[in-house]
Amino acid sequence: QVQLVESGGGLVQTGDSLRLPCVASGRTVSGYDMGWFRQAPGKEREFVAAISWTLGRTNYADNVKGRFAISRDIAKNTVYLQMNSLEPADTAVYFCAARSGTYVLRSSPNEYPYWGQGTQVTVSS
Repeated sequence: QVQLVESGGGLVQTGDSLRLPCVASGRTVSGYDMGWFRQAPGKEREFVAAISWTLGRTNYADNVKGRFAISRDIAKNTVYLQMNSLEPADTAVYFCAARSGTYVLRSSPNEYPYWGQGTQVTVSS
């Protein structure tokens, strides 16, 4: 079992930045793929970014490319989502997720069995 705990959410203004950490515990996540997803009120959970733990390969949703960056600190067992140039449309609960590593980074939430509890990000205009 993998336990994931997100933090770092909050209320910010348009154009601000936030960094969300997600700490993994339980079993080692070496060889896993880690993802960030978000869910706004009344909307389905959507893919934001993913990273392969071992090689550091990344994948991003089109609507965050160039603004968000996913990274991991192997020594701290932590994956980060750096969010820059935030917009009101980025307002959502952000979730960290994990799955066994695959050649192609997955973007469907149904393919990730392990989830954190989420952290709220609110961007005011």
